[in-house]
Amino acid sequence: MTAAPHVLILGGTTEARLLAAALATGDGAGARPPRVTSSLAGRVAEPRLPAGEVRVGGFGGPDGLARWVREQQVDALIDATHPFAETISFNAARAAATAHVPLLALRRPGWVPGPGDRWHPVASLDEAAGALGGLGERVFLTTGRMGLAAFAHLTEHWFLVRSVDAPEPPAPPRMEVLLARGPFDLAGEAELLRRHRIDVLVTKDSGGQATAAKLTAAREAGLPVVVVRRPPVPAGVPVADDVPQATRWLRARIG
Repeated sequence: MTAAPHVLILGGTTEARLLAAALATGDGAGARPPRVTSSLAGRVAEPRLPAGEVRVGGFGGPDGLARWVREQQVDALIDATHPFAETISFNAARAAATAHVPLLALRRPGWVPGPGDRWHPVASLDEAAGALGGLGERVFLTTGRMGLAAFAHLTEHWFLVRSVDAPEPPAPPRMEVLLARGPFDLAGEAELLRRHRIDVLVTKDSGGQATAAKLTAAREAGLPVVVVRRPPVPAGVPVADDVPQATRWLRARIG
């Protein structure tokens, strides 16, 4: 019997887990379930594990990823990493070209401002830190634990930092850490802003519903929001907005 096609999914996002589950149950691509391997970066201490096989840790750059793809006979590569995981996305594009396997980026759509939103778009965390001067002193920072160094020099601001795992230095000197994992609801987010007397929200344009309630809470409270724009997908890589689009793309390539 011919071996089932092998699909490698990069990322521990909600979309990555949903895709792995769909493929593992035969609801995704092909007449029979493919072999599915999900690769997690290992930055979260207790990740939510997807269906199928799981590997944790890096590949050693694009050459290491290309080597793994060839050795494991991967038939299709899905980049379902976080929209801000720029390095692995470009590594995936280079590896797919080297190994001659099709690559798809699975990206949830970004957030769009609506009436009443006071958004201040910026291109980077450094720009976000620079934008805080005229917006407020008490900051709700929801950009993850890996980017706190960009705000470490701000001594006049107080930060409420929310992340899944505890952050490490360098970090702002005046800071309270809230360890939590989404999804978050509107009532909870509104209470958080009120209780901590937040003046301004800082977030990345991650998209999705799991953490979108903070934007609604900020709008209803009349607060400004500094939004870090997401980096582009590597040139030439097709993009799917959701799991059904991704499975249709896979069916066309691995049957």
